Amino acid sequence: MSGRGPRGWTLRTKLVVSIVALYLLVTVVTGTATVLTSRNAQLDQVDRSLVGVVSAMTGDEKGRPGSGPPPDVGLGQLSCTTDVRGTVLSDYDRRTRSTVSSCAVVGRDGRQAVIAQGEVDDLREKGMGTTPTTVTVLGEKYRVVSAKHYDQVIDTDTSAVTTQEVISIRGLPLSAVEDSVLRLTKTVVAVSLFGLVLIGLAAWWLVRRNLRPLRRVATTAQRVAHLPLAAGEGRTHERVPPDDTDPGTEVGQVGSALNDLLDHVDDALEARHRSELQVRKFVADASHELRTPLASIRGYAELSRRQTEPVPTSVTHALSRIESESDRMTALVEDLLLLARLDAGRPLERASIDLTMMVIESVSDASAAGQDHQWSLDLPDEPCEVIGDEARLRQVLINLLGNARKHTPAGTVITTGVRQGPAGVELTVSDNGPGIPTPLQPHIFERFARGDEARTRREGSTGLGLSIVQAVVSAHGGHVGVHSEPGQTTFTVTLPTPTPEDTSTD
Repeated sequence: MSGRGPRGWTLRTKLVVSIVALYLLVTVVTGTATVLTSRNAQLDQVDRSLVGVVSAMTGDEKGRPGSGPPPDVGLGQLSCTTDVRGTVLSDYDRRTRSTVSSCAVVGRDGRQAVIAQGEVDDLREKGMGTTPTTVTVLGEKYRVVSAKHYDQVIDTDTSAVTTQEVISIRGLPLSAVEDSVLRLTKTVVAVSLFGLVLIGLAAWWLVRRNLRPLRRVATTAQRVAHLPLAAGEGRTHERVPPDDTDPGTEVGQVGSALNDLLDHVDDALEARHRSELQVRKFVADASHELRTPLASIRGYAELSRRQTEPVPTSVTHALSRIESESDRMTALVEDLLLLARLDAGRPLERASIDLTMMVIESVSDASAAGQDHQWSLDLPDEPCEVIGDEARLRQVLINLLGNARKHTPAGTVITTGVRQGPAGVELTVSDNGPGIPTPLQPHIFERFARGDEARTRREGSTGLGLSIVQAVVSAHGGHVGVHSEPGQTTFTVTLPTPTPEDTSTD
């Protein structure tokens, strides 16, 4: 479960917990009602017995006393007789031919426990009457009643028997009721716990079984989410199975809606792919067609400047500008044509390349073109070799070195390094210039992306250099990244390490 509480639970967990909680609530209410009903029924039975005793003691409706001694209520009873002042009276025991206290508790084994005068006074203070009341006597709870009536009383001094008004107290113990309620409570709790476990397992199985279609729909959505829709034709070819698209069920409605969404996505991707193919074809065709007129323009300009006849200075300057711009346009056309070929998936040459030697040669050429910068090398003792297209990888290195030179001020130290990293051979180009603006960094490898004035640009740029770097590196199965902050910018190109199979096929 998630640490965010119930909001982070899965639907299956929420349903199971809800079912178990509902069962628990119903069980608690039902069990409590059952126990209370049973207890009240048993108390009513005890009270009816006591009420019958009261009726026998108080006589008829006119108040005439009942005949004979007060009735008993069975073993375990509480029995006590006092005068109207509350003094305990004595009974005559025929077996011992002596008087004994009339206040005692008779146990279920027939033994008696005498109730002292003090406890009798406490009983009278609790306001006993003809309505049953719960009291505690000798550490045990009793349901008791009391009533006034006339009875024969023995005078302990003269042994004379007289009839006078007395108060009789009768009671029954509640231990049997409490034991019965306790047993019933334990039974209800045990049955409830067993039912709780059973309901929990059954709910988990049923919910899991009924949510399987929803899980299959979610799995389809996850597979679509991991498809490379930004590259290639981008068609999903993933659909929710027909069994999970029944519009009569909630899950089927979700599955059907997802299939409709994927159909629309496929249509949009197909339209986008057709548009991209048209753009790529146009760029490739236009680049190819522009190469010839540009070469002609440059050739005629050179030919015109080499004429033996005097040429005005202004014309000579114009011709030189024509040559310069035609060279720049030719470079742009070549870059566009290269990107178009890479987009079309044209295969590259594969040969063993000494990347260390390539770095030495490329840095030497760059230092000649950028003498106002400081150039340094960070190379391993042993050569690092990769498998790839030498011309294209050399262009990657030239573009990175040219980018560092063009966008940093004079005196900047540019360091080029090669090393064997954990993910492959790493080629790095670092400088201690002003860095790349943070908003530009996510877009630096996009086509025609250019930096602002924070990285001083002293030479014209087409904005395709770094996009060519990314395209060439990706075509070699590698990747390129950048880390930049003021005073330190590093481009890292990672290329796959050659395998024995690559070396043997070379």
